[in-house]
Amino acid sequence: MEELLCTKNLCRRFGGVMATNQVCFSVNNHGLTSIIGPNGAGKTTFINIVTGKIGVSSGKIFFKGQDITNKPTHELVKMGICRTFQVNSLFEDLSVFENLRIARQAKSGGSLRIFSSKQTLKAVTEYTWAMLERLGLKDLAARPAKNLAYGDQRVLEVAIAMAGDPKILFLDEPTAGMSPAETEHISKLIKELACEICVVLVEHDMDMVMSISDKITVLQDGCIISEGTPEEIRNNQQVREAYLGKEE
Repeated sequence: MEELLCTKNLCRRFGGVMATNQVCFSVNNHGLTSIIGPNGAGKTTFINIVTGKIGVSSGKIFFKGQDITNKPTHELVKMGICRTFQVNSLFEDLSVFENLRIARQAKSGGSLRIFSSKQTLKAVTEYTWAMLERLGLKDLAARPAKNLAYGDQRVLEVAIAMAGDPKILFLDEPTAGMSPAETEHISKLIKELACEICVVLVEHDMDMVMSISDKITVLQDGCIISEGTPEEIRNNQQVREAYLGKEE
């Protein structure tokens, strides 16, 4: 199967610290890959590099065979590389509907001015309602984003990222701070998305990771120490010593 995205010997130094060290990582067109590891393992740094938030010190990144190393984030989003963040990044005073509508309209190239194409606005509006219904947010459409429950805010962030029609979606700790019920809801959503596109998940909830991942990549001190299925990772002694064992 052809690789959608891959990195070759990816490195990032911060002063004398090698936060990402010779990382060779690849994913295909769909499926769910989780990246796990202890705090300070380089997980978020890796996502920041691949999504254009920070540059590389050395190494290469390829997307659909094209070298995208050090391309800016806005160009990567246009290509279909999107992400969410650990901290909510919503327009808090706007409604749920408006948050998603604006994101979709930006993708569609429609202007926010009153003379925008009626056809474009109609398509954007129809998409927005359909996505809100799919994600269980339709009844909350008129509510300001700041008044949503925390779990619903994270779901809205995923919806906004999906509005860009991503080919690959990076999720950085989407369940942090969630209740068990909220975690279960977003886990199901993420698994459904992974049937359609490639999803890369950074997550500390090991029960969630083991239950929904197709593949798991384990980082320690900026290096990949193991990759495999959940069962293979669960039974890997090096991984247990580096990470899973500490959780237990």
